[in-house]
Amino acid sequence: MARLPRLSIAGCPHHVLQRGNNRQPVFMDDVDRVRYLALLGEAASRFRVAVHAYVLLDNHVHLLLTPADGAGLAQTMQALGRTYVRYFNDRHTRSGTLWEGRYRSAPLEGRAYLLPCLVWLDTHPARAGLASDPADHVWSSHGHYVGQRVDRLITPPEAYWALGNTPFAREAAYAEMVRAGLDAPLARALARFAQGGWPLGGAAFSADIEKNGGRRVVQRRPGRPKKSADPSG
Repeated sequence: MARLPRLSIAGCPHHVLQRGNNRQPVFMDDVDRVRYLALLGEAASRFRVAVHAYVLLDNHVHLLLTPADGAGLAQTMQALGRTYVRYFNDRHTRSGTLWEGRYRSAPLEGRAYLLPCLVWLDTHPARAGLASDPADHVWSSHGHYVGQRVDRLITPPEAYWALGNTPFAREAAYAEMVRAGLDAPLARALARFAQGGWPLGGAAFSADIEKNGGRRVVQRRPGRPKKSADPSG
């Protein structure tokens, strides 16, 4: 069965997932991580994609990105993929593929899911058993949002600015969101929809995405469709 084209909607936040081939490491050390983020910033700037958040794990990456136009997300990820693989292979004296096929991206209804997705990324290392606290995993955008550092790669979304009238108020409000975490069904939905590349939002959002994206946006159940009943009895 042919794969559905990835959705890329202008002005819409996307939860992007990219894994190492066969779950192999895509970062060997902090030098690799610094280089990846620099290349991400260059590609995102070139193709007008806002980087809201990131979390780097040893063998995969999660990003929260908003493209200014329909082509920007794919252009950014393609340019990032090519330049980082070339760098990685040269530095580590290897050849061949690094990434597991295509990156996956799930458009999000920003009003309902952008901040929860931000929290999901920040708490992912703790869920994976890699850190006891989000602040302990320095290779994420968490520190920027809670006032620990300034990360020039990051463009905070409007929903973050609405958390308070001062930097301190916003940072405190967001830190409390991270501390509280997400309820289990919401966390599972964010993970599942990113893995499948399906848009996450209400019925009106999904209908608009399907109209403008040119493909279905609801996952079909596995197996053959059931035959309709014979009207003649």
